[in-house]
Amino acid sequence: MNPLALEPLQWTALACSALLIGLAKTGLPGAGILAVPLAAMAVPARESIGLVLPMLIFADLFAVGWYRRHAQWSHLLRLLPWTAAGLAVGFVLLRMLDNQRFSPVIGGIVLAMILLRSRSLSAKQNPDDVPHHPAFAPFMGVAAGATTMLANAAGPVMTLYLLAMRLPKHQFIGTSAWFFFAVNWIKAPFYAQQRLMTAASLQTNLLLLPAVAVGAILGILLLNRIPQKLFNTAALLLAAASAVKLILG
Repeated sequence: MNPLALEPLQWTALACSALLIGLAKTGLPGAGILAVPLAAMAVPARESIGLVLPMLIFADLFAVGWYRRHAQWSHLLRLLPWTAAGLAVGFVLLRMLDNQRFSPVIGGIVLAMILLRSRSLSAKQNPDDVPHHPAFAPFMGVAAGATTMLANAAGPVMTLYLLAMRLPKHQFIGTSAWFFFAVNWIKAPFYAQQRLMTAASLQTNLLLLPAVAVGAILGILLLNRIPQKLFNTAALLLAAASAVKLILG
């Protein structure tokens, strides 16, 4: 991937992808639903996965730096060991099959869980029933790890997990920030080993970092203004849209 060889339309798609990544990391989870497909429109799909990861890491730095005191470590520590197992599963699958075979499965499961949670809330049932099930954190951790390794698409899984924990919006973003900061750095050497990240792709990333920064700043400004109830609703709807996107490919 030669950055100088990209056409203006490709740069536009990549810049929009970078902007949405920044916005999703600091203000509106799920806003990056189009980030991966936009990048895949600009460059070949497999290369786009490696191109998106450094932008995610750069946006993670903004999120961790701004919301570092809001992270709820008890939720992270419960999830991360299972996420590590999911990363291992995802790496094996990354070498065996393309994400088009795996992503619809995760998308379908996540969408089903979102619908079940919405039904329980509308029926005024106890919303904490599912999170306290012994299998909830293990399943969500493995699903998040495998999906992020395969397609940088763990957003809807993590959104559902954190909404189920009923975290206030700043704690939601802070906890998510530290989770993805750790996970994305772990993924980087595996992507490099598979040549999904190269010197040329990193040069392209350098030129896209200003767009990520703009999106991250917009996200910070947005989060301070959006009411908690609207934040929860928007996050859930965007997670559902992301799950549908995983199903449809």
